[in-house]
Amino acid sequence: MYAEHKKYANRSMAKLQGGFSLIELLIVVAIILIIAAIAIPNMLRSKMAANEASAVANLRTLTTAAVSYWVTYSNGYPPTLATMGGTPNNPATCGQAILVDEVITSPPFQKSGYQYAWTGEEGNVAVVPPGCVAGFIGYLSTATPLNLGVTGNISYCTCEPGIIHYDTSGNTAASEAACTALPTLQ
Repeated sequence: MYAEHKKYANRSMAKLQGGFSLIELLIVVAIILIIAAIAIPNMLRSKMAANEASAVANLRTLTTAAVSYWVTYSNGYPPTLATMGGTPNNPATCGQAILVDEVITSPPFQKSGYQYAWTGEEGNVAVVPPGCVAGFIGYLSTATPLNLGVTGNISYCTCEPGIIHYDTSGNTAASEAACTALPTLQ
């Protein structure tokens, strides 16, 4: 009798220590999926907001660098985006001013989910310093999301007054006039 009672006791104990039931596991998985469904869209929105803030900061940096280039080299605004870059191990020149992060000033001119572009406007400067490529009187600098709705929703642009404008459609401004017609950041 004792052996038979011990046999049933061992079976009961095995059932108690058997782990989770299928229903319990399904409930846990469902709870995790609900939490993920709430958290992932918020995380993506946060990432896009960070990319957009980075794009604005990078355009401000490009504007400051463009003014520094004009003052330093007396060559107007830089002829290309690459002109503001360069490798830090070499001395700065009017062809490689080393004023901006080389990630933005090197092909493919992308950083933090945005594509950057630089266009000379309003013609070239009249007097070009020796060893320099002619700079411009004006410029248009743009930052456009690489993947609209994923890396950002807003495109940005700026020109020589240094005011940053934005386009909620994500389109790239085609000219200074198109840029200045857009709303400005406050």
